[in-house]
Amino acid sequence: MTELCTMNNVSYKEILTDVNVSMKAGGRIGIVGANGAGKSTLLQLLAEKLQPTDGHIEWFKRASTFFVEQEQQVFERAISKGAKATWHVPERAYEQLSGGEKLKLRLAEAFAEKAQLLLLDEPTNHLDAASLALLTKQLKRYRGTVVVVSHNRAFLNDVVNEIWHIEHGQIERYNGNYEAYRTQYEAKLLRQQREFDKQQQEVARIEHQMATITSWSERAHAESTKHEFPKEFYRAKAKRMDAQVKSKHQRLEKELQKHTIEQPKKDDAVQFEFQQSEATGKHLLELKHVSKKFGEHVLFDDVNATISYGDRIALIGNNGAGKTTLLRMLLDQESYDGEIWRSPAANIGYLTQQVFDLPEDKTPSELFERPTFKERGLVQTLMIHLGFTSEQWHEPIALMSMGERVKCKLMELILAQKNVLILDEPTNHLDLASREQLEKVLGDYNGTIIVVSHDAYFVEKTTTMQFTIAQHKLVTPLFETETAADKERMQLENRLQDVLGKLSFLTAKDAHYAALDEEFHELTKKLRTLK
Repeated sequence: MTELCTMNNVSYKEILTDVNVSMKAGGRIGIVGANGAGKSTLLQLLAEKLQPTDGHIEWFKRASTFFVEQEQQVFERAISKGAKATWHVPERAYEQLSGGEKLKLRLAEAFAEKAQLLLLDEPTNHLDAASLALLTKQLKRYRGTVVVVSHNRAFLNDVVNEIWHIEHGQIERYNGNYEAYRTQYEAKLLRQQREFDKQQQEVARIEHQMATITSWSERAHAESTKHEFPKEFYRAKAKRMDAQVKSKHQRLEKELQKHTIEQPKKDDAVQFEFQQSEATGKHLLELKHVSKKFGEHVLFDDVNATISYGDRIALIGNNGAGKTTLLRMLLDQESYDGEIWRSPAANIGYLTQQVFDLPEDKTPSELFERPTFKERGLVQTLMIHLGFTSEQWHEPIALMSMGERVKCKLMELILAQKNVLILDEPTNHLDLASREQLEKVLGDYNGTIIVVSHDAYFVEKTTTMQFTIAQHKLVTPLFETETAADKERMQLENRLQDVLGKLSFLTAKDAHYAALDEEFHELTKKLRTLK
């Protein structure tokens, strides 16, 4: 394959430093690295949306380029019906499409353009299994050069034959797919650590020799002061020893300078946790005969479901099925027909899949302002544990990568201490270390979790049941087995929680207290009978 371009000592601000790497025409390159390492910056440099602050990119063959960014708020270009049909994108305004449908529309445009260089920034985010399979198929058939940023390991294994790893501002190239890269990278770290350990043993030997000859010199000078006659003889002997020591020191220092192997740098571990929540009663949310449609487009028709305290639910469905809309309905942020009951004790934290809903002009120090020095210190420690640098405490959110913005939103949830977490595509944009830590903390969390995710491994690790959206219904584990007695018990328990919530704000002197207290005892009796 002929070379398409070469990056010659390319630097961009403090993100990339003296990068030297070549790209071959027809290559399939995967870009990997931690959040904030510079992956999106690299794509923007290749797309000429950014210019290097130092060095230059030499193009041997000027290629037509198409860049699909991670997120795009506005899309006004016309796409053919055939391209939309291939990607199963409905004929609706861009702002009315789901996250997955928006991405598929941008991918439809990219493949229709047939550019010689296709740059894809996190193209698997939001995609359901069928759309991911289609993307993989299209990339395998693509005739141009492809450069893709992704944290999806299986996807990279399928579509790339070369990995560029960005670490500490540098790019290192590895042949093969993601799995081959990991094997080579880990072997390199192991080899470097062994060489470093061997070097340190040699350094210790040389330093011991230097300490020994220094002690000879000191001893010679001490001896010269003990002799009364002839002093000049012993002084001359001490000086000769000084000259020998100096010569040996210089020789040993030159040996030390040869040992330049650095210890492999370890990335700081990503660490965070959600506070454990208090039990809040059996039922948290109940949907009764709920329907939802946009114009003539029906999403839900007569949906009934119950969510209880401690449930760990994965909400499953194809792109455009209505997953995000249902989450917004549960939070009363979207209109609907029917009834959704919410427990007064439910303290819900919601992580949206949007990354542009944070105030970009604010810094973390402003966004997470706390009244005391101690509280601010705890927030800053949490930021460090999430993989941020101390300098980012005072940098505007506009300068953050998409993954770092998601981590900021996770910080908001962690600090809010909620007993119900509703997470819409929480792994989008997150690097592998952050995904693994999120899996761990959600596994330890004892509150209620409702997750939308197309990451099958993440779903398996963090949830215990699935609610599936299919044919305008919500298919739940109790969809076919719930009895009339179950429904009556659930309704009584929900009403009991309502009454308890109201009683908690009243005293015995209030006008409504006696009636509510009597209803509480009646409900309790009925529940005992049913049980």
